[in-house]
Amino acid sequence: QVQLVESGGELVQAGGSLRLSCAASGRTFSSYAMGWFRQAPGKEREFVAAISRSGSSTYYADSVKGRFTISRDNDKNTVFLQMNSLKPEDTAVYYCAADLVYDYSYCSTASYEYDYWGQGTQVTVSS
Repeated sequence: QVQLVESGGELVQAGGSLRLSCAASGRTFSSYAMGWFRQAPGKEREFVAAISRSGSSTYYADSVKGRFTISRDNDKNTVFLQMNSLKPEDTAVYYCAADLVYDYSYCSTASYEYDYWGQGTQVTVSS
């Protein structure tokens, strides 16, 4: 089992940057593909970015492609989401999630494939 704790969310002006972190407990972090999802008020949770166990594969939602970068540090049991050129429509609670997978290069964009979730961190982008 793995526990996930997100941090780094805050209020930022449009055009600004934030770096979210997700710290995982346990000694098997490298066994998990990791993903970031977000949920805005009144909307369903949506996929943002995902990264494979090895970091060799990454996927992004079209809405964040070119602005957000997902990365991971398996030695520090942490996954990051660097968010640049933020827009008011990026306002949401951001969740990280872990998916226990065998394939080192696999990661999913589907929330139902993820086994563990953090509690979320609020990102608010003002116009």
